Amino acid sequence: MPLALYALTAGAFGIGVTEFVIMGLLLEVGADLGVSTSAAGFLISGYALGVVVGAPLLTILTGRWPRKTVLLALMAIFIAGNVACALAPTYGFLMAARVLTAFAHGTFFGVGSVVATRLVPADRKASAIALMFTGLTVATVLGVPFGTWLGQAAGWRSTFWAVSLVGIAAFAVIAFAVPQDGKPESADDWRADIKALGRRPVLLGLLTTVLGYAGVFAVFTYIAPILTEITGFAVAAISPILLLFGGGLVAGNLIGGRLADRALVPALTGSLAALALVLLAMGPALHNSWTALVAVALLGATAFATVPPLQMWVLSKADGAGESLASSFNIAAFNLGNALGAFAGGLVIDVGPGLGWVTWTAALFPLVALAVAILAVRLDRASPATTEALDLELAR
Repeated sequence: MPLALYALTAGAFGIGVTEFVIMGLLLEVGADLGVSTSAAGFLISGYALGVVVGAPLLTILTGRWPRKTVLLALMAIFIAGNVACALAPTYGFLMAARVLTAFAHGTFFGVGSVVATRLVPADRKASAIALMFTGLTVATVLGVPFGTWLGQAAGWRSTFWAVSLVGIAAFAVIAFAVPQDGKPESADDWRADIKALGRRPVLLGLLTTVLGYAGVFAVFTYIAPILTEITGFAVAAISPILLLFGGGLVAGNLIGGRLADRALVPALTGSLAALALVLLAMGPALHNSWTALVAVALLGATAFATVPPLQMWVLSKADGAGESLASSFNIAAFNLGNALGAFAGGLVIDVGPGLGWVTWTAALFPLVALAVAILAVRLDRASPATTEALDLELAR
């Protein structure tokens, strides 16, 4: 893999830390700002909604820019947003700062995914995307546990100062390693790109992404209270346990990329089915410390095994000229799923049957996503013209 891909991975690492680290600090943030755990959890929903709004908006606004310039501008927004989080005096200010930071997220991964696929041969595209997303998984393995420990030891604000420094380092690496490029092919025809997103295959792909990832975040958002209140782990154990989750993310992401390169549709449906099964099994597994640890690792693996297939599925359904916008919309779909999952988990905790039912509720989302994916595949196969166009696109 070319060096430029690892530069994209560095940027993904910084973004991954700021997205996920708040989950290990919900108790600290809530206590400091005087809000409930579920209200603190909505900081994740706010970030996700910021991605949903920012991804298509910034992709369109920066459509005439060289992609390297776009990536550097997004990292500058990321740094400013994290500094604002560290200085936040109130819950509302912190929410606004999280949304600002989130604006960089979707377009970075959307544009970065396209850049990644252009750097490798056709049969390595999903693996290239997986390598870039490895930045997210490594952030979970190393950055999030360290950030959680730092926030618990020195205050949650110190974590965001540290993430700001990570952003500065990522900016420098991208500036050095990512090659210069010209204006994107679709820069003068973004309206046609938006029109292309309205096609049925793309819309079904985006819906599959939303539903699949809602199940992950319905559980992961509240992983700290789940492990402390249901399984009985001490608060100090959360950071080491997140290492297991992160290890699962790394393995699942790379495996998902390899499988998607070999056979995209089986990788897509198989990963969604595996995620649903893990969430169903997680309910009873949480009542024993050893089985809970296994379940946490498997949740990480199945969660990110879905990412390369879902991203490649949407890219394969978009016209070549609309790749950046379609890719950014799919990142927005991931985060809309994050927001939906965090909201659904909060409802189960506050007005539903309680914390113990979160995993059971979460399993419904990937099951519905699997049904949508199967429907999309059948409709696609029923249309010879669509199938031929897909084959030609994949061959290119």
